[in-house]
Amino acid sequence: MKRILIVEDEEKLRRVVQLQLQSAGFEVDQAGTAEEALRFADRADLVVSDLKLPGMNGLELLAALRRQNSHTPVILITAFGSVETAVVAIKAGAADFVTKPFSLDHLLTVVHKALEVRALRDENTKLREELGVRYTFSNIIGRSPAMQEIFATITRVAPTRATVLLAGESGVGKDLIARAIHFHSPRRDKPFVKINCTALPENLMESELFGYEKGAFTGAVAAKPGKFEQADTGTVMLDEIGDVPPAIQVKLLRVLQERELERLGSNKTRHIDVRVIAATNVDLRIALENGTFREDLYYRLNVLPLNIPPLRERKVDIPYLADHFVQKVSNDMDRPCTIGEEGLNKLMAYDWPGNIRELENVIERSIVLFAGTVLEAEDIRLDVTRTRPGATASSFLPEGMSLDLYEQLIIREALRRAAGNKSQAARLLGITRNALRYRLSQMGIDDAVAQTN
Repeated sequence: MKRILIVEDEEKLRRVVQLQLQSAGFEVDQAGTAEEALRFADRADLVVSDLKLPGMNGLELLAALRRQNSHTPVILITAFGSVETAVVAIKAGAADFVTKPFSLDHLLTVVHKALEVRALRDENTKLREELGVRYTFSNIIGRSPAMQEIFATITRVAPTRATVLLAGESGVGKDLIARAIHFHSPRRDKPFVKINCTALPENLMESELFGYEKGAFTGAVAAKPGKFEQADTGTVMLDEIGDVPPAIQVKLLRVLQERELERLGSNKTRHIDVRVIAATNVDLRIALENGTFREDLYYRLNVLPLNIPPLRERKVDIPYLADHFVQKVSNDMDRPCTIGEEGLNKLMAYDWPGNIRELENVIERSIVLFAGTVLEAEDIRLDVTRTRPGATASSFLPEGMSLDLYEQLIIREALRRAAGNKSQAARLLGITRNALRYRLSQMGIDDAVAQTN
């Protein structure tokens, strides 16, 4: 039951409001002065105070509550209502403003609205606290020396606004590291906006990133801010930055250099304050050599590079990760389960081409298809058809087949698995979409053919 504090020097009105609120299901405290109200305001969920009081007035009471770090919403009531007074009250932090004479039904409506806003704010605060805990280093599993070194670097990097470039294979945890940087920075209470550059169609990328004005194109019935504006004062993560086409790379460079942008269909310059964290699972230096990535943009992004090692290079982390995922899946399924020594040995012997993401999937799949309580080697269901990145050619190259022909077979297989989606196929191959297009043109395969093969 919510508790409301009424602060009103007119006893009759105070009593009427008290009875009305009590009949609506609230617990009610009352005070005739602001000084009296301050003594037990800390237990109130909401304060309803007259603006004109003997001694300290309502605005001064509001200021005193804020000095006590109280987040209790305050509704101010006055007989001297005016636009100017309302503006002063709202700017001072009042939740709402009611002018005498008022109906009790109207007051109840305002009270319910203020309590709903507080509930949403409290829930948001709780979620942010939970996220902050989730992205503390103690909750990011990495006992290996390589990961400990990364954590130490993040500690130094996070408080700054410097641009960070995260490199590493798909599934190594770049998203988790990016969020850890954000939640250890002064921007932790501001937006974190993740942009998957591979998922954005090229013809929509500009409008999604930078926004658009009404009428900028067919279907633009209203203006819409882009991802960068949504991240203003916070952090934006550009995932798979290597897949950004050259035309958008130029605009990204301007955002990084000038901290400003223009919406599609507008010539108005908008200044933004964002921290950029870029991530890539391909070597951007190769993209530079291929001419698919701008050199000036690369050096703007590569201010603070962090290379996240693949799981096969930090196998000491596997037991801790496996235990974490087993507990997580077991709790979700309400089925107690552990992993035995033989099961763990099987996990340690595998190369994990899909890295942590693949380990999590294997654990979940194994538990779902498992009826016992202890996972052993025969219960661990690995995807043995996958080949880890970096495997030697002699281990799988058919005898007598040329490299060019083998490359064509690989590209066609990637396109088949991706159902013709070039972005997805490029990701499977570990190259950029533009690099794939170049290879397709060298093979004499155009876009239309690629979509049907």
